[in-house]
Amino acid sequence: MERTVVRCADGHVFTTASFPMQQAERLGPGRLLRCPRCARLRSVVPVSLQKQ
Repeated sequence: MERTVVRCADGHVFTTASFPMQQAERLGPGRLLRCPRCARLRSVVPVSLQKQ
């Protein structure tokens, strides 16, 4: 199972096993997921992992 690194609207970074509809261009990159850090339903976006 592939994990996706995401960032919530409050800036918390975490991984999720399910990031539904990643390829839906008309809806944009954001999805609603429960953030484990603030325990609220938040808008999350995938984090681009780049080597620095």
